[in-house]
Amino acid sequence: MSEIKEKALKAQNKKAEYGSDINIDEYSSNAPQYPAQDLENIDIVDKERLLNAGVDITGNERSGSFIQVDSSVLHASPRQDGIEIMSMVDALEKYSWLEEYVWNVVPVETDKYTAHAELNFQGGYFVRSMPGARTVFPVQACLYLKSEDVSQNVHNVIIAEEGSELHIITGCATDSPENRGLHVGVSEFYVKKNAKITFSMIHNWSRRVAVRPRSATRVEEGGVFINNYISMHQVESMQLYPSVYLVGKGATARLSSVLYAPPGTDMDVGARAVLSAPDTRCEIISRALSTGGRIVARGMLVGEVEGIKAHLECQGMILKGDGEIKAIPELDGKVAGVDMSHEAAVGKIARDEVEYLMARGLSENEAISAIVRGFMNVDIEGLPPVLKEQVDKAMDISDKSLF
Repeated sequence: MSEIKEKALKAQNKKAEYGSDINIDEYSSNAPQYPAQDLENIDIVDKERLLNAGVDITGNERSGSFIQVDSSVLHASPRQDGIEIMSMVDALEKYSWLEEYVWNVVPVETDKYTAHAELNFQGGYFVRSMPGARTVFPVQACLYLKSEDVSQNVHNVIIAEEGSELHIITGCATDSPENRGLHVGVSEFYVKKNAKITFSMIHNWSRRVAVRPRSATRVEEGGVFINNYISMHQVESMQLYPSVYLVGKGATARLSSVLYAPPGTDMDVGARAVLSAPDTRCEIISRALSTGGRIVARGMLVGEVEGIKAHLECQGMILKGDGEIKAIPELDGKVAGVDMSHEAAVGKIARDEVEYLMARGLSENEAISAIVRGFMNVDIEGLPPVLKEQVDKAMDISDKSLF
């Protein structure tokens, strides 16, 4: 038995350090198997629900596509030279060196969810940009839950080789708003010297789905990692706390999250950055809106060397009386000469702002919608136009559901 398997077995019952707990045994890792298909011939997914998660089944204006339904990889192929896309099963068979990247920045013994992903491995995606390559359009990856009461357990590895640039949009969705399921997704990112990854995740789960992503990123000298997380739909429970390790001089990270929690939604979402090299920079920005659901917005900055600079911002708005938002910003300076700051606020819509807009011809609902949209509008850097269009569409959908 491998050392990784042994660690996973020992961690099977280890609860996560944050968020609500669930019983994994209530979900099955067995699901119907579907054959691989050409992208244009895939017909077992709800294309509208995918579009609402930023995934275009036509593959237009994409540099490649990956589609996995439950445990079956339906499609995996690039459409641009210098970009590799394949299932993790195929990638591990093709590249013996890839094992060095698996469970490297995310420890398999983190909790019972990482252990479950290893012991019930169902694939996932491998995406790599070759040295100097730059994606013309974003790569899209879709993880889709179709069967009832199924646990989808994936492990993804994303590598931007030296001097390359990689844009990825990943959309997660269920086949039906009534489907019950569990998604356990481990993602490990590697940003090599002077490379850049922009990773945008749009979730379109449903009210009976539990979501447990576990991810971490290693950024080398001069590298840039931009992570955008958007969840604008109801979900039963969500728990994620990605880590970024800035290990090379001048490495930079920016992590943005936009969260909407309608009634019945329980979110525990955050981000952690460890700045351990000179001249590293990081910004973590969170916007949280509750209309009756619960949101815990976490953030931690760890400064390990002098000369680093980082900022953390958590802003929340409760639109209805029974909502709940808890902001937990943390700073951990380990040496003199670090420059770290944070700000956090949870509030409500000011009545005078609503009245001001109503006096200029808007209805009350239109005025509230305009204020909320302005509040949730995080300036997301580095997005190509196609990706920004998908993010704006996700915001439009949530805007319509407020009332």
